[in-house]
Amino acid sequence: MDIETRKKIIKNQKSWKFATALMLLYLGGIILAIVLLKHHQEETDKVYPEYVFTYAENQSGDYPTTQGARYFADLVEKRSGGRIRILIYPAAELGDEDSAVEQVIDGGIDFTRASLATIVSYNPRSIVLMMPYIYNSREHMWRVLSGKTGDNVLRSFDGTGMHAMSWYDAGVRNFYTVDKPIRGIDDLRNMSIRVQASNLNRDMIRALGATPVTVVYADVYSALETGTIDGAENNWASYVSMHHSRVARYCTLDEHMRIPEIQMMSETSYRRLSPEDQALIDQASRESAEYEKELWQRRENSSREKAEKDGVEIIKLSDKEKIRFRKAMEPLYRKYCGDYMDLLTEVVSAGM
Repeated sequence: MDIETRKKIIKNQKSWKFATALMLLYLGGIILAIVLLKHHQEETDKVYPEYVFTYAENQSGDYPTTQGARYFADLVEKRSGGRIRILIYPAAELGDEDSAVEQVIDGGIDFTRASLATIVSYNPRSIVLMMPYIYNSREHMWRVLSGKTGDNVLRSFDGTGMHAMSWYDAGVRNFYTVDKPIRGIDDLRNMSIRVQASNLNRDMIRALGATPVTVVYADVYSALETGTIDGAENNWASYVSMHHSRVARYCTLDEHMRIPEIQMMSETSYRRLSPEDQALIDQASRESAEYEKELWQRRENSSREKAEKDGVEIIKLSDKEKIRFRKAMEPLYRKYCGDYMDLLTEVVSAGM
């Protein structure tokens, strides 16, 4: 092969390599353009929240009320197409229950869930729904809360800074004791019983013939163990989870209190929403309440089963004793519900 021919071959090879490089550069540009276009389309299609709300919950992440809050937030985000996002802060990250309620009223927090006992001072009429021995059963309470009576009480919070949305379950409270079982009202005489720090709770214990004692919740176990108190009262979940069932081995099913809880939104935040979004929030809250109610029932059942397996003696009151317990509350009904006897009658009648 002569020199000229070799030069032509080398020149052709260089031209081919250059052309190939140009083609690869061109294809790379096309691929990059496609990637950038796809990214741009994804960014264009992406929905950014119009509202990002805060939800304060003082219970732990696995508690029924916290799980209900998460279910509520998921429903709202899904049904709003991502326009409304609710961030859940459990375990009192945003403050205890009293503080969270105050912040909701001030508009600093958008949502919370609180016991009726915590917020009754903002709406005195609502105290009727937590009075001792007014419910015959869980079904009786939910007949009241899910009906016209419950809806009217929720609406009566309007103007307090709280938009009350739905009722949450918190179980039923029973007495449990260390040495002597409570089989009737006479057994309570001269007993020292730990109760929550409220006038209603103290008056209830006194009306039953016992002495109310205020002990910090975290110290109840040691107070039972050392004999500082003879007994206490709470729901099944707390009785077992706080290990009170290990030292207070007698549990009497007197079912003295069912204190419902309320899921609420700041009125300031609620008014920022369109009527359509307000309806969406309210509906999701009601559905989350049904979900929480199921979770609570499961938690209550499993807690009771555990207590029974651990050897707790469960005592059921006779119908005659139940009447005596309820009759002892009549002075309290007059004291706390004197201006709301119509509502009290309405609630009691729903159980007949």
